[in-house]
Amino acid sequence: MSTEPALMTLTAVAKAIADKQVSSHEATRSCLHRIAQWQPKLNAFMAVEAESALKAADEADAALAKGKNRGPLHGVPLAHKDMYYDAGKVVTCGSLIRRDFVPATTSTALQRLKDAGTVRLGSLQMVEFAYGPTGHNYHHGAVHNPWKSGYITGGSSSGSGSAVAARLTFAALGSDTGGSIRMPAHFCGVTGLKVTWGRVSRAGAMPLSQSLDTVGPLARTVEDCALLLGLMAGADPEDSTASLSPVPNYMAATTASLKGLKIGVPTSFYVDELDADVAKALDETIAVLKREGADIVKVELPDQRQLSAACQIVLATEAAAYHKRWLIERPQDYGPQVLMRLQNGLAIPGVLYLEAMRWRGPALAAHVAATSDVDAVLAPVAPVAAPTIAESDVGNSPNAEAVIQRLTRFTRPINYLGLPSLSIPSGFNPRGLPIGMQLVGRSFDEATLLTIGAAFQRATDFHEKVPEPA
Repeated sequence: MSTEPALMTLTAVAKAIADKQVSSHEATRSCLHRIAQWQPKLNAFMAVEAESALKAADEADAALAKGKNRGPLHGVPLAHKDMYYDAGKVVTCGSLIRRDFVPATTSTALQRLKDAGTVRLGSLQMVEFAYGPTGHNYHHGAVHNPWKSGYITGGSSSGSGSAVAARLTFAALGSDTGGSIRMPAHFCGVTGLKVTWGRVSRAGAMPLSQSLDTVGPLARTVEDCALLLGLMAGADPEDSTASLSPVPNYMAATTASLKGLKIGVPTSFYVDELDADVAKALDETIAVLKREGADIVKVELPDQRQLSAACQIVLATEAAAYHKRWLIERPQDYGPQVLMRLQNGLAIPGVLYLEAMRWRGPALAAHVAATSDVDAVLAPVAPVAAPTIAESDVGNSPNAEAVIQRLTRFTRPINYLGLPSLSIPSGFNPRGLPIGMQLVGRSFDEATLLTIGAAFQRATDFHEKVPEPA
């Protein structure tokens, strides 16, 4: 067992606390020690609540001493993206507009983790209103990649990716509307799960795009993601879009064999214009999955560029509709990049939005037909490893818009179709920056993705690598 509790996985520390091998106080203090060490370099936290976290940890230890175990995550300290409402706590959504916003209710996903026994470490940085894929934030500064300072974390769950990678929290909630869990997972070398639309309640989570938003975890391992998903998934009276379908045993899925599973690799789009390091990581991932018993076949997918364009129309229109009042009353309180994106959304004709919405059903049916013979599709999360913060800074770098468009190419189509996708660490480039691959599954079949991802992590150690403080 690691001498530093913060270096343990979520699953391992939860068991160690339950077995009284590690106290909640020790685990929390270990995380706080690393936060003190890393936060000045990373800017991953929005707020660190050290005193209240230690008090809550002591209460968890006292309860356990009396035989009262609150749940599977009893005494485990966690921090989450600062867009999950937590009654009585400031939730900024990474913005100036909501810098003093204190909700009266707690988000369902967060409440379910609290009910499982977690301790709150504080809140994590994010892109303003979750509207950006890089991790830049005009008001609060960019979050840095723990593997190499000066490089992006990916967004919008920037603090979540950075903090989980640097072992400042055992896991963190992110959100994925156009890739905002998978991109930080890829750029920061952690595991991230974008769930099927409707699998996890979004009640009390700041909306960006109502028909695309999903709530999900970033964690060290596939097993950790499975544990968190099992606790959060399921119907919710507070969210009519939360699915009523039963919640499988996701933890059991992580121990299943790959034998007999068929994984498709796209013949185009997801394999086009890849950096050599990403192409190499894809080939090596395929080789590992083959060795573990999976059958790898080629799949021809419908035109993914159309899906990506439709996703952008839906996202931009729905985001602008949500922000309309503030855009009229408080435009000066937005950062320039987010303001520009929201104003562009206001200019999209209603007919175009309705066409994009109406096409989703046929587009999903075409995807299902094209992938009917496989259990999952394997593709890179992005065609490149992390670019620098400077070269992806819109307004200060002439090529920033082109850099950003390239980053999100492989994630948006999946959001448009509402499908689940698991991002797993799959290698490093020569600069020491992580590379991730995504497994895309059938609707509500997260279990198969977790089976494949867990088998891959049993055969590799990319997810065990820890960045060193500079």
